[in-house]
Amino acid sequence: MGNPNSFSSGNAFNSNTSSALNVEANTPAQKRALSYASTIKQLFDEIQSSKMPADRILANYFREHKKHGSKDRKIIRESLFSLFRWWGWFKQLGEPQSSTVFFANLSASALLEAHAWRDIACAWHELSQSAIDYRQAQALTVESLDDKLALMRQLFPNTEFKPQDLLPDWFWQVCPIDTAQQPQFIAAMSSRPPIWGRAQGITSQDAATQLQALGIEASFGHYFSDAINLGNKSMNLNEIELYKDGKIEIQDLASQVIGQICAPEPDAHWWDACSGAGGKTLQLRSLMLAKAAAPYSAGSQTHSAGSIISSDIRSSALDELTKRAQRAHFNGISVARWKSDALPVPADHFDGVLVDAPCSCTGTWRRNPDMRWLDSIEAVTDKAALQLDILSRSSRAVKTGGVLVYATCSLSPIENQDVVTAFLQQHPEFTLTPIHHPFTGEQTEMLTVWPFEANSDGMFVAKMHRRT
Repeated sequence: MGNPNSFSSGNAFNSNTSSALNVEANTPAQKRALSYASTIKQLFDEIQSSKMPADRILANYFREHKKHGSKDRKIIRESLFSLFRWWGWFKQLGEPQSSTVFFANLSASALLEAHAWRDIACAWHELSQSAIDYRQAQALTVESLDDKLALMRQLFPNTEFKPQDLLPDWFWQVCPIDTAQQPQFIAAMSSRPPIWGRAQGITSQDAATQLQALGIEASFGHYFSDAINLGNKSMNLNEIELYKDGKIEIQDLASQVIGQICAPEPDAHWWDACSGAGGKTLQLRSLMLAKAAAPYSAGSQTHSAGSIISSDIRSSALDELTKRAQRAHFNGISVARWKSDALPVPADHFDGVLVDAPCSCTGTWRRNPDMRWLDSIEAVTDKAALQLDILSRSSRAVKTGGVLVYATCSLSPIENQDVVTAFLQQHPEFTLTPIHHPFTGEQTEMLTVWPFEANSDGMFVAKMHRRT
């Protein structure tokens, strides 16, 4: 393991005891396991106390502790995220401030996700002082959520676990889900999603072939012609030429649904009103260019009569968008920052306006399991007024006959259907356009993409048309 002794708390990790976990490690395996556990525990506590996203806390930690090797980082990262993924069950075992409880959490999470560091997991189990035969438990199959539930009941027979516990109680209040769909929904939300990408100026087959040659588990042919499944393994994008050349972008499949529903024409003028760092801006431009009469390729100047203006309140996000557009060699993209409530673009001007509104992000909890326990119900209930205001103001930029698309990565009707319904009541000049569900083939007025439908994030999209 890399040197974790310089962690900001000042705890010594090379001794036999840890003040954070207050246990004695007797064997070399236990000492190594204790060192990992101490780091994970302090990160876990910092995330819970600061309410900062785990990704950000981890990035800061690894930036300050560069001696960690790739294996160390993998064990720390995956174990930490596992704790949050299964926290709905683990929190029933007692306070994690108890050393034995925390080691029980770690050893159980290693079983639930079939982690490869079996020797470390065994040592965690020993330090938990459990009488359960851990080696026997390691031999069990844990592929389905039912398997995992059975495992937990075997490890902790005096505790009653339910699948619904894996999401906070308040979630079920604001995100009602059909009883028949709950098992597959919970199973999806309790699993790690793949990394999804999108090809730009190259076929998804060619991109997948080149990525496979690098040892990346890439596959194509998933619903959209440019979508690529990159598997579950983390990768350093800056070492991949296709990425550096702008020929692939990382974008979840559910997010790609939004651009596909926008379906911009090559000569259309669009406004991405809440662009962030520009993932959907780049997708819209890529779709425009793909529809243009002349073929295009990343690495050469590309042309179409259409254009996109991207806006955000953060100049840093727009700076990142500009860099990404340059990397993809995309022209026709400009930025206009929101500086006040006034529109940063002309009114009645655009063929299409996309409002990917700020939201609770409950649809991304598969990737960010910590957020389901850091957020509260107010993360959902406090957003609707802002979302309606942004949608209403942005709608003024749609010209007569144009398209308005509202999207969130929330799964709650409060942020989705209710906002659109309120908007349509206030703006009768807009009407809903039926949407074809790309994964189920069904037609609907307002689309919710569920994580279990195509192994993606969750997403909501509504498409409206301004009457002539």
